[in-house]
Amino acid sequence: MVVCLIFTIGKQSVSAQNSKRESLLEQLNEIKSSKNFSSLDTLYINNLLDIAREYRYHNLDSVIVLSKEALELSKKANYINGEINSYHTYGGYYSDKGKVNKAIKNFTTAYNLADKHNRSFLKVRSSNDLAKEYGYKGDYSNALKWYLYTIEVAEKYDYKNSMSIVNDNIAHLYSEQKDYEQAMVFLQKSKSIHEEIGNPVYLAETLSNIASTYAELNELNYAMYNVNISIATFEKEKILEWLAYCYEIKGKIYLKKNKYNWAVYWYKQSELLHQEIEDDRGKIELLNGMTEAYLNLKKDSIAEVYAMDAFNLSKKIGIRSGIKTSSHNLSKIYKKKKDFEKSLWYHELYQVTYESLSAANNEKALNMLKTRVAYDQQKQQLILENEKELAKQKIYIYVFIVILFIFAIITFLIHRNEQEQKKLNQQLRSKKNDLEEKQAYLNELNQTKNKLFSIIGHDLRGPIGAFQGLLKLFKEGEMTKDEFLNFVPKLKVDIDTISFTLNNLLSWGQTQMNGSITKHAVTNLDSIVEENMALLSEIAEAKSISLINRVEPNCQIWSDPNQIDIIIRNLLSNALKFTPNNGQIVIGAIQKIKTCEIYVKDNGMGMSEDIINKLFEKDSNHTTYGTNNEKGTGLGLSLCKEMVEKNNGKIWVHSAIGKGSSFYFTIPRIQNRYKESA
Repeated sequence: MVVCLIFTIGKQSVSAQNSKRESLLEQLNEIKSSKNFSSLDTLYINNLLDIAREYRYHNLDSVIVLSKEALELSKKANYINGEINSYHTYGGYYSDKGKVNKAIKNFTTAYNLADKHNRSFLKVRSSNDLAKEYGYKGDYSNALKWYLYTIEVAEKYDYKNSMSIVNDNIAHLYSEQKDYEQAMVFLQKSKSIHEEIGNPVYLAETLSNIASTYAELNELNYAMYNVNISIATFEKEKILEWLAYCYEIKGKIYLKKNKYNWAVYWYKQSELLHQEIEDDRGKIELLNGMTEAYLNLKKDSIAEVYAMDAFNLSKKIGIRSGIKTSSHNLSKIYKKKKDFEKSLWYHELYQVTYESLSAANNEKALNMLKTRVAYDQQKQQLILENEKELAKQKIYIYVFIVILFIFAIITFLIHRNEQEQKKLNQQLRSKKNDLEEKQAYLNELNQTKNKLFSIIGHDLRGPIGAFQGLLKLFKEGEMTKDEFLNFVPKLKVDIDTISFTLNNLLSWGQTQMNGSITKHAVTNLDSIVEENMALLSEIAEAKSISLINRVEPNCQIWSDPNQIDIIIRNLLSNALKFTPNNGQIVIGAIQKIKTCEIYVKDNGMGMSEDIINKLFEKDSNHTTYGTNNEKGTGLGLSLCKEMVEKNNGKIWVHSAIGKGSSFYFTIPRIQNRYKESA
């Protein structure tokens, strides 16, 4: 009965959309049959474009035919809005076909026309879709730049719906990089706007994206709640493409709940709707989801069909993430079938695609960071220029007033002039202070950028270049397999160093860009110490160094656990770096009345007073080589100092050359009120 009910709802939805298209066609025929009909009538052209948009997810060939006719008629009639909308519809057609460059070309043409003729709403719509295409292309820097510009224009003209759509799209950028928490920030902004507007369909679209993001965060109850609200709206309004998307999300939720039969059921409902719509990009996620569901149900032959469909469709429209997932599934399927040749082929394809996407995502993250900084700097510069211009205008006004009052009454003018002069001086001092603060902020941003690029170029490019050189020698036959394997331990150390450096680099960059928020909570110090000792145990064993934990069990502090984890890891890593073979490192904690004093002691190389004085300087680039020539970025201790102070603590060091170093820092203990609150 439930299956029949869903099938009936699907049929009703299809029927409703067909009737809408038939209604538009009837309107078109009425216009054509009227006495004074002209194909250059703007009403006729708009009707053509409405039908084209209605066919977008149902018959793409009709879209291109109708758009072409509308464009030709618009040019003859000199109908600018018709031209812009025609190019925009062209762009949507090529986007759905996976031809991103052609889509970008048409959206750019639509935007340029809208900008030239001051069609602000069409400009916002075109720039948003242009940004979305750059996102599909993987050019996240340009995508974010266009989204930020679109938000600025939409805010200027108070296009609330456009603002919400852009927030949804920016959330999609962060979801592509698995940064679901940041994606949720933009989705919640979009939700607030829709609740203010009061349009249930727009709200349902955002809620479905929120549901998908909650599913990725494994907040499955919240995901189910939001997707059920969206489904109710789309079933009522008969919007097939979004309903298919919601059914696919519901299947994903049940898949994560390990309820595979229910997952298949909802995926099937989405599959039924995809028979009525043309949305290849959305269908790839559905096919990969069904593959996983059938694999878990031990129905490998059915899973193979869906995985192959997903693979072929991903290749057709150039979706690398779809190729990665489907090739991984096919590799597992053929391995089970003992067809090891095919399994190996798909596994190698998965590996290449995975590495390519990983490298691309790292570059995208840096490009997004640079774009946001550059955009904020440009915006700040415009604000400063506007403020200077306003200040000039105010001065001209004051001068004019003074001249008028000179002719009116000299005595009053002198008195008034003194008062105005004092007021002006005060304003100028205030403006000067504001400018100095803003200049200091811009200088700090520039120093942060320079240091980021310096570290990336100096400390990361070297090990990576060495790795590439070894691979090139091995590939060209100038190095034997045994010789290459001899370098594997060294390569592992280099890769571990790169990984550790990147973690410090991103954490430090986040604190410098004011993006790091300290979230205090009850933190078990002993567990953090144990995790980091386990993490660094391999390095310690390589140098035969003893790691001794003297932190009492259940030693609890009031701090941000993530930041304490970074502090402990950096201090232990530094101690390992500067402690010779067969050395000893001790980490412990002294619990005082209000604070906990944590220490990391080693019997390593030690430091001079000059080095100690430079250790915690914010802009220090001081780098020292370890006992085995280990190299760092000079960021670690600066990062530790910032995070200790954010957790209301202090950090210091005692050291002597040849005797070792002892690092100490304090963190507040849990007070009674915190315990009661917890």
